[in-house]
Amino acid sequence: MRPNVRKPERATPADLATCRQMIRTGSRSFFVASLLLPDAVRGGAYALYAFCRLSDDTIDVDHGGEAGIARLASRLDAIYAGEPANAAVDRALFDAVDQYALPRAPFDALLEGMAWDASGREYETIEDVYDYAARVAGAVGAMMATLMRARQPEMVARACDLGVAMQLTNIARDVGEDARNGRLYLPRAWMREAGLDPVSWLARPEFNRQIAGVVERVLERALQLYQRADLGIAGLPRAYRPAIHAARLLYADIGVRVTMCGHDSVSSRAIVPTSRKLRLLMKALTRSWRPPPGTDLAAPALPQTQFLVDAVVAGSDVHVEQDSAPGLQHDIRWVIELFAALDERQRRLT
Repeated sequence: MRPNVRKPERATPADLATCRQMIRTGSRSFFVASLLLPDAVRGGAYALYAFCRLSDDTIDVDHGGEAGIARLASRLDAIYAGEPANAAVDRALFDAVDQYALPRAPFDALLEGMAWDASGREYETIEDVYDYAARVAGAVGAMMATLMRARQPEMVARACDLGVAMQLTNIARDVGEDARNGRLYLPRAWMREAGLDPVSWLARPEFNRQIAGVVERVLERALQLYQRADLGIAGLPRAYRPAIHAARLLYADIGVRVTMCGHDSVSSRAIVPTSRKLRLLMKALTRSWRPPPGTDLAAPALPQTQFLVDAVVAGSDVHVEQDSAPGLQHDIRWVIELFAALDERQRRLT
C-alpha cells in the first residue's frame, strides 16, 4: 500500500489577487509594467514579486534579522518539497515553481542579499555593490527570464544586467533615505576619491557636489547596463517585450529625474510624473525592435551574476509545458486597468 502523501494545495484566485495587491501597493512602476504581460505569465510574475516583497518587508518593516531570513528559507524549503505553507504567497509561488521549473538558486541569492542588509554589510567598491545588486535584483531578472522561457545563457545574462541596473537606480535615488536609516550603498572607495569620509558622511548625511559626483557615477554604470539589457529585451518573444521594456524605461527614467535635480537624492526623492509614465508606456508599446547599436547580446555576464546564469541554464533541460503562443492583447480591459492605476497614484500625490 502506498503511503498517504499530502497533495499540495494549489493557488486560488484569491491567492493571486493577494499577490497582485502586494505589487500594486509595493511598486507602482512594476505593477503598471506587469499589466502589459500576457495573461499566461502574469500570475507567475505576481507570485515572484510577492515573495520578493515579503522578503524585503521581513528585513525593512518587521526587522526580522537572521531569524526572519531563516523562516523565509524554511518556507522555500517547503515550497520546493511540494508542501507549501498555508499562505497565499506560498501557494502562488509553489504553482509558479511547479509550472515553470524555477531553479532555487535565485531565491537563495535573494535571501543572501537580505541577510547582508540585516548584518549591515559595507560596500567598498562598485564590484561589491554589483555583488549586492546581483542578489537582490539580478536574481529577480533571472527568475523572470525563466518565467518567459528565455533560458539561453546570453538572455539570462542580459536579464541579470537589467536587474542590476534597476538596483543601481534605486541606490542612486535613495541615498538620503538609506543614510537616514543608517545604510550606505554607494561605493565607499568612490566617496573617498571624491574627498568624503564615508563614516563621517553617514553620521551627518548632507548633499554636496562630492556626493553628487558619486551618484552621477553610479547612474552612468546603470545606463551602461540598461543598454546591455536592451538587446536581450529585443530578443524576447514579441508578447513579452512591451512589459519588460516598460519596466526598463520607467526605472531608467528615475535616474533621469535624479540627474535633473543635480544628482541630489539626499534632500529629495525623485518621482516620475504620471504623464511621463504614460508617454513611456506608449513608447514601450510602439517601439520598433531593432538591435541597439554598440551592444552585444552574447557579451559575457557580469562576473557577479554568472552564478545566476549558470543556475538557470543548468535547469534548461527540465521539461516545461509550453504556453500556447501568447499574443499581446490590445483590449479594453487592460487599458482601463492601466489608466485606473495611474489615476489612483496621481490622486494620492495631489
